[in-house]
Amino acid sequence: MDFSISLPDWAVAENQHLPEFIPSLEDRMREVIRFSRLNFERGTGGPFAAGVFERDSGRRIVLGVNRVVPSHCSSAHAEVTTLSLAQRLLGTFDLGDPRGPAYQLVVNWRPCVMCYGATIWSGVKSLVIAGSGPELEAITGFDEGPIHPRWDDELKQRGIAVVDGVLTAEALAVFRDFAASGALVYNAGGGGRSPRAGAAD
Repeated sequence: MDFSISLPDWAVAENQHLPEFIPSLEDRMREVIRFSRLNFERGTGGPFAAGVFERDSGRRIVLGVNRVVPSHCSSAHAEVTTLSLAQRLLGTFDLGDPRGPAYQLVVNWRPCVMCYGATIWSGVKSLVIAGSGPELEAITGFDEGPIHPRWDDELKQRGIAVVDGVLTAEALAVFRDFAASGALVYNAGGGGRSPRAGAAD
């Protein structure tokens, strides 16, 4: 028996064409948001993407996307997929090893409850997100789970710095377009279509 999650062919090609170093947080987020849009527009997963970078140098390790539906795997969220690929590429389960560089996870919204745990256990030292409010769920209908009310403080206590609000409007535009497309919202218990196509903030 075997278990694996792979990026779609277009994402593999896009990773190969990205620059080795992406210095600014805005540019890192811009690429993540671009991947999130391409993922749902090409029918290869939900409107979510993530990237792992060396925090200080901006060296790109990998950008990944959500693969839940095509992989028949509820845990194949963008963060889990991307962190797992980064760990495989770097040959370590611990991205917090003090002998190596500090790694950063960049995501196009606050991680869901599952990916929140994956972020903590990955060892990354920095989380950069486009936003953290209720807009994602309100626009798309995705269930992000029971997030800890002091989620950011809990991360900081574990040595994970949080940067919120990077290119928020751009991220929300992708969610609105996803909702308007009528694409599948793959919540547990039957999924469905987005109930708020075209919803405002």
